[in-house]
Amino acid sequence: MGLLRCRSPLSDPTSQIFFLLRFLCFMAVVYLALHKVVAKLSRKPDSKLLWFFSVVTAPLTRPIKMRFAPGTADDRILSAALLFYLAVWLIVILIERALITASN
Repeated sequence: MGLLRCRSPLSDPTSQIFFLLRFLCFMAVVYLALHKVVAKLSRKPDSKLLWFFSVVTAPLTRPIKMRFAPGTADDRILSAALLFYLAVWLIVILIERALITASN
């Protein structure tokens, strides 16, 4: 008796790496967008929700913040980080699709 084998899209290491990159970029975009919304809607500067998103997104905004002049507004840095990770997410998707197309 033969076993039916279905090939999983995540069966090779390259697909797993691209899946992980896509997921991480997606999560970065979601958290940065939520941080931007909370910062816009927050009435208190010492809000616990705003503090939470500041802590969660700090590792994402730190590399972007180094590219700006000291004293740049946090909203501008947050927007730049959001655009950067959105671009990385889209580039990873396009590269993955190009590799899939090339392999077929």
